[in-house]
Amino acid sequence: MDALQSGATSEGVESASASTGGFLREEFAATGGVLGGLAATGCCILPLVLFSLGVGGVWVGRLASLSPYQPYFIGFAALSIGYGFWLVYGRPRAACAEGAACARPLPKRLVKTALWSATVLTIAALVYPYAIPYLL
Repeated sequence: MDALQSGATSEGVESASASTGGFLREEFAATGGVLGGLAATGCCILPLVLFSLGVGGVWVGRLASLSPYQPYFIGFAALSIGYGFWLVYGRPRAACAEGAACARPLPKRLVKTALWSATVLTIAALVYPYAIPYLL
């Protein structure tokens, strides 16, 4: 009887650690997407936004030196965002026992908001060079 109970307990612990690890991967992917999106907009859009908000200085003008690295930032952001969306929306859910830790999934509202924000930032970085002639 004790062996059966200890087996059930260890299974619950394994499923709890697996669900927590999955949530941490989602957070890291969302964070990578947001940072990649900010870095991708760092050469063009970010200085414009900072100047519009009244933030100025020589360091803001130096952000234009990141322009040659923009494709790498966009690639990193796209990979992070894609992996994050797969973790949140596309990954098949494991079967879970009633009352186990994985039966109540953790809230993912912050992760989803970060992923969609990173997507908007990355698309803005991609579209900006082509849209700016029409905006000026």
